[in-house]
Amino acid sequence: MGTHSYTLRELAEIVGGEVVGDGDVVINGVAGIKEAEPGHITFVANSRYAEFLPATLASAVIGGHDLSPVKPLIRAANPYFAYLQVLSLFAADHAVVYPRGVHPLAAVHPGAVLGANVSVGPFCEVADGATLGDNTTLLCGTFVGRGTRLGADCLVYPNVTIREDCRIGDRVILHPGVVVGSDGFGYAHNGTAHHKVPQIGCVVIEDDVEIGANTCVDRATTGATVIHRGTKIDNLVQIAHNVVVGEHGVVAAQTGVSGSAEIGDRVVIGGQVGVVGHISIGDGVTVAARSGVTKSLEPGITVSGYPARDHALARRVIAYTAMLPALFERVKMLEKRLNELEKGGAHDTSAEDNR
Repeated sequence: MGTHSYTLRELAEIVGGEVVGDGDVVINGVAGIKEAEPGHITFVANSRYAEFLPATLASAVIGGHDLSPVKPLIRAANPYFAYLQVLSLFAADHAVVYPRGVHPLAAVHPGAVLGANVSVGPFCEVADGATLGDNTTLLCGTFVGRGTRLGADCLVYPNVTIREDCRIGDRVILHPGVVVGSDGFGYAHNGTAHHKVPQIGCVVIEDDVEIGANTCVDRATTGATVIHRGTKIDNLVQIAHNVVVGEHGVVAAQTGVSGSAEIGDRVVIGGQVGVVGHISIGDGVTVAARSGVTKSLEPGITVSGYPARDHALARRVIAYTAMLPALFERVKMLEKRLNELEKGGAHDTSAEDNR
């Protein structure tokens, strides 16, 4: 249990919801519907989880306007977002406080510029001309290259590499193992060997971007690879050279975006998606998991499959594909019957000629 507590009525006021039942129930923690204990509040955003409500030990629930009040309830227009707001209230009980200042085992070049109240952990290296904004935190083993600039309030987890001349905005979170500014995959073949194309561009990551563990964002050949503000990228994603990702998008794990692709604002890309290079994905597009995007997509559509196509059509293709074995057997049967009819027809013609 945490040190904070609220009545259900207080939480409802914070999230803009409606209390159904006892508003004086005291809440001192949050948990999932199966893991919750007395004193916890949980949530139901998907109706299929409503069946677990009678058995949950939670003292209260956040749900939609159609949820039956099995327990004291906060009804909210967006239950998941309301749950996020409540979870944030209790997050301070679990927050890790990192010591400020430069650790004795860190290597900070005299030409680096450090803002106020920064934290540079052990075995970090901050190169000549690098800049760290106010309140930015580098945890152990992080490398910040020459001339790279990080904004204020950034959190960089252990073993992150940010190479030279990159530009990172405010409140950016980089999880362990992220690589920003690695060389783009560019080679020219002269008939006998592959020759490396110099990658002299940079990476620009705007404010409020979060990048998951072991994701790579390659630097541009020339110009910049850009991740616009508010976008969230999952673990194990590859963003190639000269890609532009729009604002407030979501890219799930194991997705690969090839060079010079342009992704619009508010695009949602599921896991294990492949995007070919030099195409554009319009604003508001949703790409279902394991899709292969082979051509440009107009704004606002939902696509799936390989090659990615309108989701309704892709579902029909999948359904018809599942019917292929039965269809094959049916064709074989029809061919057999046709052969039998043809043989019979030939025999009848011969008998008639004999007469």
